[in-house]
Amino acid sequence: MPDAQFEIMREILAAPSPVGYEGAMTYGVLKPYAERFMLEGWKVHQFRGNAGIVLDTHPGRDDMFSVMIIGHADKIRMQVRSIGEDGKIWIDSDSFLPATLIGHEVILFSEDPKQPGRYRRLEGGTVEALGAIHFADASLRSGASGIRAEMLYLELQLHGEDRKGQVDALGIRSGDPIILNRPIKRGFAPDTFYGAYLDNGLGCFVTAEVCRLVAERGGLKNVRLLGAMAAYEEIGRFGSRVLAGEFEPDVVLAVDVAHDFRSAPGIKDKRMPSVGMGDGFVLASGSITSATLNSMITEVAQAQGIPMRHKVCGRDTGTDAMAAVLASVDSAATSIGFPIRNMHTISESGHTGDVLAAVHVLAEALSHMDAMNGGKGVTAEYFRNSHPRLDAVAPLQHGG
Repeated sequence: MPDAQFEIMREILAAPSPVGYEGAMTYGVLKPYAERFMLEGWKVHQFRGNAGIVLDTHPGRDDMFSVMIIGHADKIRMQVRSIGEDGKIWIDSDSFLPATLIGHEVILFSEDPKQPGRYRRLEGGTVEALGAIHFADASLRSGASGIRAEMLYLELQLHGEDRKGQVDALGIRSGDPIILNRPIKRGFAPDTFYGAYLDNGLGCFVTAEVCRLVAERGGLKNVRLLGAMAAYEEIGRFGSRVLAGEFEPDVVLAVDVAHDFRSAPGIKDKRMPSVGMGDGFVLASGSITSATLNSMITEVAQAQGIPMRHKVCGRDTGTDAMAAVLASVDSAATSIGFPIRNMHTISESGHTGDVLAAVHVLAEALSHMDAMNGGKGVTAEYFRNSHPRLDAVAPLQHGG
């Protein structure tokens, strides 16, 4: 990945956008970036209830076949739970595994109690639980037991009298969000990178880059592209279903991180799919994913020589691919991802080639849809009439 493109990705991932405060990424980075390459007539939609945005190539054209690509801008976060008499700021670890947080530098964001609506950032704190190995019981020292969520607190190195009063004077209160402080860096191995919050600034980066490529190629004639950067994914995918409900797209393509199963420790007996960093993008099968849409994407990837792997989903994709069905909208949907390691930690790591594979397969899939039907473009009828019929398949016999 070129340095300029990597810096854009780094800027997107570094934006402080915990759940409910996604504006730093959507309004602060993604919207200005989109405005640099948008073609005339394109529009960025904004919303009342959340800071998600949608980049629309054909605003107002509800008659056109539409494809919504969704990344989510919100980051998992910690939150202030309570403040102790000793000045400890007890925190909720949310979707983090408590043991992965110990000792890491974080940023706390707090609303100014004297000026509601104005926020401040506090740096210099670390997440702690034990104080020192000397204070841990024997089971913790041996590894027989672990760190529980209720043991975590933010250490601000306070000292002196009335330490709770010192915290209260800062205006810190329950519910204030806290995020990990580690922007991504290039990794040791070629084409790799690591840091916090690949999940899921990467999905927003891919969505933005697909829109940029479409703009560079002169736009789409027959397909309305809706590049969505959603809110509230990490607490139940509540933002993307609102966007799907607003626009009722014909196709929904979620872009999110996936697991590098081959490198995950201790899961060999689970027989997970052979998916790893450097394999290319990952296409989800199962759950509500459209077999017709998946076949189209696979065909495009094969034709363009774009590396890919398949992964299986059960009842739920676990991504914003569920947006349309959760919003009661009839859309053909699937989920595209890229394998990463150490998900939901400060040291998530990924492969730039996998991210670029997702960008290019989506851009090529859009071009393919735009050129279908003799240049008139794909239609909703195509998806209505292309569901696989397993009652009319050819027998498969052993080649020997």
